[in-house]
Amino acid sequence: MVYKFVVLSDEDESFVREMEFLDTHTLLEFHNLIQDELEFDKSQMASFFMATDNWEKEEEFTLFDMGTGSSTMESGVLEDIIFRKNQKLLYIFDFFNDRALFIEYTGEFKEIDGREYPSCTNSKGLPPKQVIFGGSSRKLYNNIVVSDDDDDDDVTEVDDLFLNGEDEESLPDFENIENLNEDEE
Repeated sequence: MVYKFVVLSDEDESFVREMEFLDTHTLLEFHNLIQDELEFDKSQMASFFMATDNWEKEEEFTLFDMGTGSSTMESGVLEDIIFRKNQKLLYIFDFFNDRALFIEYTGEFKEIDGREYPSCTNSKGLPPKQVIFGGSSRKLYNNIVVSDDDDDDDVTEVDDLFLNGEDEESLPDFENIENLNEDEE
């Protein structure tokens, strides 16, 4: 039997993927198809969660055995975990920002001869970025090198990275809006 799923993102309503799997496929194969289809970095952690009709997390299926009593994706055979139409799954792909894809089982049909499974049968919209970092503040820190080597005289001091060698007292007074406008020109 072939199981059909629709995959959505709450970050972009134009993003839709329809995927088909044999009932004997596992969540690991589902994970691999998502990773390939969305061109995600396969070294990142991910988990599936069984979900309620309100998308609340229930049983977790992890990529690796985490020793926490959760099941692995490899042990999650679709015919054993999908038991009703509109069954919902969450695919967490960015744990730090709690971002997920919303997956819903939409039905089943007989296997079509000559068709390869699993497959993505419909693809619309751009996928969400796999990992997002908080705001622009991250850009400020990407040149800082942490080193325990005291003999390295070439290491830029943190103050120099942010103040460009100037003392704090010589920086313009940005509390005065006129100074701010002059600096922008």
